Amino acid sequence: MTEKLDYIDIKILRELQRNSRLTTKELAAKVCLSPTPVFERQKRLEREGYIERYVAVVNSEKIGDSLIVFCNIRLKQHTQALIRQFMDVVQTLDEVTDCYNTSGDYDFLMKVYMKDMKSYQAFMLNTLGTIDCIGSLHSVFVIGEVKNTRTVPIYER
Repeated sequence: MTEKLDYIDIKILRELQRNSRLTTKELAAKVCLSPTPVFERQKRLEREGYIERYVAVVNSEKIGDSLIVFCNIRLKQHTQALIRQFMDVVQTLDEVTDCYNTSGDYDFLMKVYMKDMKSYQAFMLNTLGTIDCIGSLHSVFVIGEVKNTRTVPIYER
């Protein structure tokens, strides 16, 4: 059973979302606690699943992926087999960084990173176009990124 988060746990999570490379000593200073209890709390937050993993945020433009596309997918039918097939295939696509099962006109929303429009066209034709269960797709191209914090808001409860 997971414990309720207190204000120190919330401060730890917020600080780690800002910079997961903080040492225990640095983190302890930021949350005004000594290192040993901070270390123990951080390990508990990991163990209980509040912290899933630590990652480096890579600048997509620096590595040549300057086109971001939100791709809405509508399946041909809503059978368990087709939904599972699509979800399994998406797991194998490195270009897709996020995929959500959604309500409304479309069944899924994917965030796709590509080098350029020509690369996206090839991805649509040679990858998405070969997935039998897709009935239609609608692409939305990002003109400019206004906000992308990559953090989850954490509220005191």
